[in-house]
Parts: sequence; C-alpha cells; structure tokens
Amino acid sequence: MEAVVVDAGSKLLKAGIALPDQSPSLVMPSKMKLEVEDGQMGDGAVVEEVVQPVVRGFVKDWDAMEDLLNYVLYSNIGWEIGDEGQILFTEPLFTPKALREQLAQLMFEKFNVSGFYDSEQAVLSLYAVGRISGCTVDIGHGKIDIAPVCEGAVQHIASKRFDIGGTDLTNLFAEELKKSNSSVNIDISDVERLKEQYACCAEDQMAFEAIGSSCRPERHTLPDGQVITIEKERYIVGEALFQPHILGLEDYGIVHQLVTSVSNVAPEYHRQLLENTMLCGGTASMTGFEDRFQREANLSASAICPSLVKPPEYMPENLARYSAWLGGAILAKVVFPQNQHVTKGDYDETGPSIVHKKCF
Repeated sequence: MEAVVVDAGSKLLKAGIALPDQSPSLVMPSKMKLEVEDGQMGDGAVVEEVVQPVVRGFVKDWDAMEDLLNYVLYSNIGWEIGDEGQILFTEPLFTPKALREQLAQLMFEKFNVSGFYDSEQAVLSLYAVGRISGCTVDIGHGKIDIAPVCEGAVQHIASKRFDIGGTDLTNLFAEELKKSNSSVNIDISDVERLKEQYACCAEDQMAFEAIGSSCRPERHTLPDGQVITIEKERYIVGEALFQPHILGLEDYGIVHQLVTSVSNVAPEYHRQLLENTMLCGGTASMTGFEDRFQREANLSASAICPSLVKPPEYMPENLARYSAWLGGAILAKVVFPQNQHVTKGDYDETGPSIVHKKCF
C-alpha cells in the first residue's frame, strides 16, 4: 500500500496517496460541523457547532482532528480498520515539540499506522521545485512563514513567523467593502470567495496610490441577490503584504522581511538562498502578486536580489497552493522504502519522543 500524505492547514486539508506529479486527490475545508445536544433547550434538541481543529497552522482541538482524519483516511482514502498504512504529515515552521509528539501518539495509538513521518513545509515546498536549498515565503490562511533552508535543513535562528495570513486579509477586504457598500450585509464566506475572485496586486506603491481615480468599478451579485460594487478595494489585499501598516502593523513589508531573514544566515549561503526564493500558499496565487514581489525584490537594498524559482513544467498547476503536499509525496517515496521513518516498533520502544530523532 502506498503511503498517504496529509497537509492540514487552517483553511484547507490536502490529502492523498503519495503521487509526486499529481495534485492531492482530496482538498477539503478543515472546519467541521458537529451536532451537539443543546442543554438549554432540552428534549434532546440538537444544534450545529462549527469546530476548527487547526488554528494559525497548529492543531488546537485534538478530538476534532481525530474525527477529521478518521473521515479522510477511512471514508476517503480507503484505509480499512486493521489494515492501516504509512503516513507522512507536513508541519509548519516552529511547531512545538509537544504537538509533534501528540500527532505521533494519535497516529500510532488511535489509527494504528504501520509507519509515520513528518517534515517541515518549507523543506517540502523546495523539494517540489527540485531544490534542497532556498528560501520559502509561505502565506497561509492563518500565518506567514519565512524560512531559509540550507541543504534540506531549515535555519530556525533566521526564520520568521507572523500570526497574520489570508484570514486577516479577508477581514480587511470585508472592512473595505463595507465602507463602499454600507447598506449591504456581506457574509464573511462570501467575502472570502470575492477575495479569491477579485483581489490583485498593483504594480508598485505609486500605482496603488493612483488607483483611486483610475479603477473601473465592477458590479457583483451576491448569492442572496444583493448587488455590490468593487473598485479599489480589490488592490488593498495584496498591498497590505507590502505595506503592513494597512493592517495596523508597525513592521516592514514581506520582501524586506525575506532579505533580513537571509541576512542572519552565514554569508556564503546568501546567493543560494535568495536566488532560489519560492512563494507558497493560496495568497501567493493572487493576480499580480508574483510580479509585484519580484519588482520589489529588484529594488531591495540587498547586494543579491531575490529571484523567484520557476516550477518544473511537469508539476501540476497551482503549485504554490499544494507545494508542501507535493514535496511530501516526493519525500514519502524515499523515507518509507528506505526505512527512515518511525516504525511501530520504534514507537513502542521509545514512545512519542522518537519523532525528534527520526523526523527532521
């Protein structure tokens, strides 16, 4: 049985058999709806409760995570109880040791897997484009990770994590739409879809500031029939990544953060890291974002300008969205056949802490 790869994000869970040249077979929301009894109403009344197992990249509700993985592995992937296979998980930057151990414990004690491995998303994303060294800028739903990677190892001392991401950009977009469509109530799920459809990046800061007088308005009909107008709001989502003060943050933009992160690595690695920069995450697929990022990079004060890696032609489209999962599929083809993973015997002998010795 082929190994399964799981990339569980705050918004989406990606899972599937490890096939490195194909997109994950399952992409589904991480949120779950649970039916619970309403103690106040009595008479066994049941209400729906929305549960989010993963918050800003980290598992926060392990019971919900178990339910989610139970559905993914048995109902979708096709595992059978008593005949479970091997599994590889991706993990975000700075995952606490306790969470790694808890995941291993869940997989061996609840799912009875025959083999387990986990690896950092930054390393896996670079594997997906044929690199073992480079720097990833991962803009997830709930966080942004900037991670220099040298010879397959994340340089944690130079890496950066920001607890902002796509969900904060969605909230910003909602606030801006409300200003220009004050009489319309827009559900946040509709705002999320509008962001994916309309959000884009201006060529540079000067172009962004000039947009107010030149932006052509578009009318959009919401599912409930209400009509809204979208103008310059579409550009503010991308601009916030280059001008964080828009989000109320006193910090530098994303290109500056990349350059300063790499500056904390030994100088002999700077060229290798900056010339192999990779953008990951759904937000990185925003119209114009890649061009704006490269334009800003070309203007940076760094002696070596960051340049973006072009994905191999044989890889699936939307590589930025699935890069960690695809890299996991590549790695699974190595660690499990070569017995570099955590086996059931390893786990029984040492316990959950074995992940720190065998998974890196």
